[in-house]
Amino acid sequence: MNTQSLRIALSALTISTLALAACGGPGRSDYTEAARSMAPPPPPVAEMSMGSKVANDGMYMEEMDAGGGSPGGEAVAQQYIAYSHSLGMRLPVDAIEPTLQGHIDACNKAGPTVCMVTNSWMNSYSETEASASLNLRATPDWIDQFLNGVEDEAKAAKGEITNRQTTAEDLTVSIIDTDARLKAQQTLQARLEQLLADRPGKLGELLETERELARVNGEIDSLKSTLAALRQRVNMSQLSIGYETKRNPVSQGALQPLARAFGDFFYNLSSALAAVITAFAVGLPWLILIGVFVWIWLKLIWPRIRRKKS
Repeated sequence: MNTQSLRIALSALTISTLALAACGGPGRSDYTEAARSMAPPPPPVAEMSMGSKVANDGMYMEEMDAGGGSPGGEAVAQQYIAYSHSLGMRLPVDAIEPTLQGHIDACNKAGPTVCMVTNSWMNSYSETEASASLNLRATPDWIDQFLNGVEDEAKAAKGEITNRQTTAEDLTVSIIDTDARLKAQQTLQARLEQLLADRPGKLGELLETERELARVNGEIDSLKSTLAALRQRVNMSQLSIGYETKRNPVSQGALQPLARAFGDFFYNLSSALAAVITAFAVGLPWLILIGVFVWIWLKLIWPRIRRKKS
């Protein structure tokens, strides 16, 4: 077997493996038959019924019938949903930092497997104005418990909830497709390893097979990382919290613009006079030049034109 024929065999082996993973049909080569005998049987697939309920924020499970399961004892189909929550809070300025720190402490206390802070910041503009933000990822149960008690927490701090929003992204197709590609590559990996072990050949043929095996191993690692990231998005939802200052209509902060205007009166007046003087200084040379042209026209040119007409 030369190198060209080995490449053709490897290409046929790859195509047959992908076709087997996509369609479940039998292969025609000896390699396909051998790998099919080693591959585990595919899991049964059950159709989803119309009555489904939310098992948690990250997954929809099909509702079982009253008898305790589906008629044939088949596996329950599921959907993978990634949820994102956003929350806005308006609090007194002196309550923003303690509330933010309390939320961070509650997340850290739950542990990184349940909740982890991804970003947090706070800006204090003055004694009466500040803002903050907190982004975290947590399990659906933890987020549900947090959202159920956050309104009472805002009222206790003499604040309010300004907005609540939840968005969902269906990752079912991405996860199932990535998982199917991963299984196909793992099947191809097993066949290539068996080919190296049972069918030794020339050095060039072995190197070609090993290069193909290395490519498959890299593809498997990439698919595993992608699948883990997708499942992480499903298992741990995202929560974004924004904190803003609640203004008191009769507070000192509400009168600050008026006080600032009076305080800046003389500064603004001097700035306006400076602008006028600057404009006059810039326009004075042009005024002199225009005056010279007008004098020449009236004293020299216009009298001649008038005499010629008369």
